[in-house]
Order: sequence, then C-alpha cells, then structure tokens
Amino acid sequence: MTFTKKRKQRMSILIAVMVIMALLAGCGGGSGNSAQKANGEDDKAQKVQLQFYMLGDAPKDLSTIEAEINKLAEKDLNATVKFNYTTWTDWDQKYKLLLSSGQPIDLIFTADWTQYQAYAKKGAFLPLDDLLPKAAPALQKFVPQDMWDGVKIGGKIYTVPGTYKEYVTNGFVWREDLREKYNLPKPTDIKSYEAYMDGIRQHEPSMKTVSLNSDIKGNLHDRYTELVTKSVGALPYGIGIKYEKPTEVYKYWGSDEQKEELNTYKRWADKGFIPKNVLNVKDTLQDQITSGKAASIFGDNPTRFNDMVIKLKASHPDWKLEYYPFPLTTGYATPVHPIHNGFAIPKSSPNPARALAFYEKLVTDKRYNLLTQYGIEGKNYEVKDGYYHMIGSGSTNGFSREGMNSWAWRNPEYMLFDSGFDRVKKIFAELDKIQKPDLFTGFAEDYTTYQAEKAALEQVEKQYLYPLQAGLIDNVDQGLETFMQKANQAGLEKIQTEYTKQWEAYVKEKGIK
Repeated sequence: MTFTKKRKQRMSILIAVMVIMALLAGCGGGSGNSAQKANGEDDKAQKVQLQFYMLGDAPKDLSTIEAEINKLAEKDLNATVKFNYTTWTDWDQKYKLLLSSGQPIDLIFTADWTQYQAYAKKGAFLPLDDLLPKAAPALQKFVPQDMWDGVKIGGKIYTVPGTYKEYVTNGFVWREDLREKYNLPKPTDIKSYEAYMDGIRQHEPSMKTVSLNSDIKGNLHDRYTELVTKSVGALPYGIGIKYEKPTEVYKYWGSDEQKEELNTYKRWADKGFIPKNVLNVKDTLQDQITSGKAASIFGDNPTRFNDMVIKLKASHPDWKLEYYPFPLTTGYATPVHPIHNGFAIPKSSPNPARALAFYEKLVTDKRYNLLTQYGIEGKNYEVKDGYYHMIGSGSTNGFSREGMNSWAWRNPEYMLFDSGFDRVKKIFAELDKIQKPDLFTGFAEDYTTYQAEKAALEQVEKQYLYPLQAGLIDNVDQGLETFMQKANQAGLEKIQTEYTKQWEAYVKEKGIK
C-alpha cells in the first residue's frame, strides 16, 4: 500500500503519541489499584498506591522524602504515594497528555496558568463538594469558605486552593554586585533594564545579560505585557484587555503595541541579549542566575527571588541579588487568586477518597507538611532563632526549601522562612498599599466550539510567532504579516469573537466595570 505524505505524517504523530503515553505509564503511571466500593465508599482495609503529579523537576532527595512520607501514610491511611514530576521541559504538552490519556492519576497540580478553569469546565476533574465532608473534614474546615467559593467553576469545587496570601506579580531580578561595580542603572522599566543589559554586555561579554529558555511566551511576552500594556492577565489568542478598562476587548496581535514589543526583542537579539538558540534552551531561569551564567531575569516573583538569594548565600556569599517589583511601575498589584495554586483529583483517579484524605494530611498534619516543604530536619535544614537555614549549598543539598514545588499545600501555621524572607515580607507590605483585585483568574474559558481552531493556532504560534518573540526574524513587519495570515487561516477571527463574547458575559455577571 502506498501512503500519501499527509497520511504518513498522521501515522508518525499517532505513533509518537502512543509511545509517549506508554513511557508515561511506565514511569510511575500507577497500577490503577482501586479501593472504591461499588457504592462509592472507600474500602480502607485495602492498601493502595496513590499517584501524585507535580509540575517541574524533582529534588535530588525525593526518594528519601517519599520513603519517610510512606511510613506515615501506611500507618495512617493504609496507603503509599508515588510522587511524579513532568520536568519544566514542554510541561504544558505533558500536562495536557496526562489529563487526556486516561491513565490512573489521583492528585494533580492546578493553577490559572495550567488552565484549571478550562479543564474543570470540560470535566477533567472530579467535583469535591460531596467528597470533602466525608474524606477530608479537617481540610474542608481549614480552607476559608470564600476561597472554596473562589475556585468554583459552574457552582462546583474542583480543586483544593492554597491558603497562603502572597504576590506572584513579576519584578526585575539582577546581580546587584555587578550593577554597583560598573555603576549601571537600576532596572525599573524597559528603558533602564535595557541600559543595565547594555552595561553587562560591555563589561561581562561572556555572561548572558538575561536568563531565558524555550518558554519565550512566558519569559518575554507575558512579562512585557504585564509591565508595559498593563494587561489584566496572561491573555491568549492575541486578545488585549487593559486592567483600567476591563470591559473593552481589543486585538493586540497586529497592533502598534505588538509591533513595538517585537521590535524590542529584535533590538535585544541584535545586541546579543537573546541567544540565537534560545528556543532550544532547557535550563531554568533561576539556575542560570545561581550558577553565574546570567546577570538578570526579566520578571520573577518575590518568593522565587528569595529562594535564589538563599542558594547564593551558601554558594557565593560575595554575590548580591536585587529585585524591583513591576507593580511599583504599573501602579497596582494583585494578590494571588485562590485558583493560583491547588490540587485536583482527575476523573481517572481510582481512589478519590483516599487521595483527598492524603492531601488533608499534607496540609494539616505538621509531620507531613514539614517533610514535604523543607525535607528532613538535621539533614536538609535546621531552625535557628526561628529562621529556616539550609544545610550545605544549593548544589550539595538534595532538598532545598519548597524543593518539591509544594506551593499549593503551604500551611501558614507551619511555614519556615529564611531570615532573608523578611525582605519578601517588606515587598509584600509595599504591594499591600497598592493592591487591587485579580479581575482575570476567575474567568473560565470554554473552547468547546473552537477546539480545532485552537489546536491549529497553537501550532501557528510555535512556528511563526515564537521566532518573532525570540528576535530571530530580520524583517519584523514582514514576519508579523506572515504570522497574521497563518493565524487567520487557522481560525483566529472565530476564536477571538467567541472568547470576547465569553469575557463580556463574565464581566457583566461579576459586575466588573
């Protein structure tokens, strides 16, 4: 039989997907052992292994922490848990595959930036309303009712929200010791940040001026629009909505605003700020700073900034990092929405009740919480004068503070902070003075009617927009014109029209003006 080129491509894609699914299933995908009785009750006499999925990279000492947690969980819940990680490389595609493959998963991280609202609306997660009082009454009581209400989609609870109030708005991160050494400007906006990078390029030519990786959209575009256009959030599909005019939706793609953004990246690339292989770089932004490869980050949150300070204090005490929050430039700050950090039970979970009971332990039981937040006391950390101290350095310690990416189950009653976190608290206090509500995160997009167009547009973005955002296209105007043509062919107008209708209905329902 002779296959056409298109049929061969489809077959290759199908085979690739099947291979990935098989690999995922073989890497802790779960045995699917279910203790759920026919009537839906949890048979606690049957031992189960829970499959727990986190985003990002696993800490080196994960197996040790997992073993300690399982000692507790076997005794308390007749269960063990397998902690699985996606890595940060193409995590969004892996996440999508995890929720669409049907493999047994008992708990999975959720957030606004993982499209919790859309997945919940499409039925990817189990509703928790009836399960909470039976399986996790202490957890239900622990989380304030307004937070439970804040994560509801269609009137139902689909995730357990984190309760720690923080700001994850972005801010410039830079090597302050180098800024002082070369008398460079303090980054507070695009102009001063570019001047700082100019100075680094001149005086430290072998160092990257800015830490970047293949996530160009997140690391450049989303940061830029937060700082410059004052967008209500990380908006998709070339939609533009300004915080001060939330009811007015406009087309950002193709606008003079976007052209200015893309010309900025082209200028940065020409100056050598953006490496030509940036779309293939897999290092995390933070590792490039702590290893000394890069001199700045174009946007990170206060807590991650402090984590880098902790690591550098142990490994390079002569280096200094500094931070300037974007909200001090834009004029407003939004504290995290309850949706920002959470854990849901996928519909494929064989053991939803036991999973929720285990998550209750992570949040409310101090033994579980401290182990999974900070590691083993005396080995990974110690407490002195009420402050957290990492033992060793960032390279020798196998479980740094919140090394499991355990943001969602922080318990403010148990949290330990490095003395440097006083700096973060100071930042939070500044942002409290200019805080405004998060207008975007409660919006739940429903892309059912344009799912095919959405998938096609994602491929167009990767092929035509990402290189523009990486400064790799010589003629920006021509490159943008080509991208817009391809995007329109993929169904951009249909997507934008439907998204706008949904947004307008949302702001009307919420009384946002």
